[in-house]
Amino acid sequence: MNLEAIETLITNDIFDQMVQASSDRLKMNADFINSLNVFPVPDGDTGTNMSLSLESGAKYEADDASTEVGHLAASLAKGLLMGARGNSGVILSQIFRGFAKSVEGKTTLTAKDLADAIANGAKTAYKAVMKPTEGTILTVVRKAAEAGNEAVKNSENLAEIMQTIDVAANEALKTTTDLLPVLKEVGVVDSGGQGLVFVFDAFSDVLNGKDVSEYKHEPDEAEINEMVDAKHHQSVQGKINPEDIKYGYCTQMMVRLGKGLQVSKEFDYDTFYEYLAGLGDSLLVINDDEVVKVHVHTEHPGDVLAWGQQFGDITKIKIDNMRWQQEEIIEQDDTPVATPEKQEAPETAVIAISSGAGISKLFNSLGVTHIISGGQTMNPSTADIVAMINNSGAKQAIVLTNNKNIFLAAEQAVEVAEIPTKIIHSRTIAQGMAAMLEFNPEEALDDNAEAMEANLDTVKSGSVTIAVRDTTLDGREIHKDDYMGLVDGEIVNTASDLMDATIEMVNLMLEEDSEIVTVIYGKDANKEQADELRNAILDIDDDLEIEIHEGDQPVYPFLVSVE
Repeated sequence: MNLEAIETLITNDIFDQMVQASSDRLKMNADFINSLNVFPVPDGDTGTNMSLSLESGAKYEADDASTEVGHLAASLAKGLLMGARGNSGVILSQIFRGFAKSVEGKTTLTAKDLADAIANGAKTAYKAVMKPTEGTILTVVRKAAEAGNEAVKNSENLAEIMQTIDVAANEALKTTTDLLPVLKEVGVVDSGGQGLVFVFDAFSDVLNGKDVSEYKHEPDEAEINEMVDAKHHQSVQGKINPEDIKYGYCTQMMVRLGKGLQVSKEFDYDTFYEYLAGLGDSLLVINDDEVVKVHVHTEHPGDVLAWGQQFGDITKIKIDNMRWQQEEIIEQDDTPVATPEKQEAPETAVIAISSGAGISKLFNSLGVTHIISGGQTMNPSTADIVAMINNSGAKQAIVLTNNKNIFLAAEQAVEVAEIPTKIIHSRTIAQGMAAMLEFNPEEALDDNAEAMEANLDTVKSGSVTIAVRDTTLDGREIHKDDYMGLVDGEIVNTASDLMDATIEMVNLMLEEDSEIVTVIYGKDANKEQADELRNAILDIDDDLEIEIHEGDQPVYPFLVSVE
């Protein structure tokens, strides 16, 4: 259905529609964006990162009661900043940071205001990246901005201007394949650029009066589980003391609307949501015409169920005691819970991003004081990192990213953290551990950061994972379900067997002066396979020192470092 096109001004209501529609559009297409990942590894999460980032921004904007678009844009930018995940999410946040700065103080937006704001968003995003690369989301936003600036010279029609910007973004997206050789070889467009195009598509549809209700969809079970995992990730981190969990019961239910003997209320989403929001946090409410699904962390699960029962009968009830679960995790991890009463806060908090209980224990043994759970399949947000820094009780902090896709979120966290903080740009777990060998709690923050950064390249990092699709990359034919060996981020070999792929990868990593090989096996490998790998490495060179550790990491059965 076609609605009336917006020709003159973007009001607060229209801006809200644009933001919410773009968030819905990204969420609907997150899996498609993920599929554009160049490397056929099971951690291509650009779509997920951008969707979760914009979802955070959209919530901040929706919760802002201001009638000024400038104020709403600032809330959007703040929500994006705090919710930003992965480099793609951070760049998206920078685009809207520049957008918000441009429209500051404006009650409504004209076509020129809109074009200027997108242009300032492009400028801000380019400044945020140390070495801007063409053929990425940056190219898409720059070309879109240039088209908008040209269009407003001849027209004041908002719908036309935004459509021009959107068309230019789509055309620029097509060029990314040729601008980046790796995209051309695989035959895909840039995933981050595709995400931005979906945002501009939604903006254009709203301003041109198109029906955007189709962007909203009922998530399937896998999507709901992913959303629930994200909510847990935000509220229950690593070594948190069970007593510090504010809302202890993870409560989930499904209500069949209008069914049952206790129905006394007609379902209204806002009313239903607002009551539950007062009972706890990490709230998700997802509905269609027949059912509503709920996830919330609360102290009163009975009140949640009683509320739901007023709208229909309840099925699929699940209540977990998160404090008890955390006690179990801590017992299994066999590490003490650090509380202000039991352990004095360190002068310098050393914070590491870690993706497995075993890896976390290794980092703790090297002097890391705080762990943020995350990494390959769930990049922590800026807010996650800020919260850990600010709640550490320390006077200063160091953050080990251990993944290049966390660099920008960590750097944004430094800007808003309450204490001086330095980022160690470790790309891998192995680099993070190498950096810790240079940490000295007696040294000044700047001196520690310099020494730790300098030690990153003293170690080679290898990882083995499974291909999620057929592709050809760097002239190498890769088949779905092949095991791939990656050394410092580059695919160096493939094999149909896990052990064959791992042994060959290690052989390629070894040099004449190699002395130590460290093997960390994950959830998809076992001690027997790790011992088999040890023997195979010794067959190659029996002078090598080999260390074996259980890491519990997902995605990568083996992580290997060579020094």
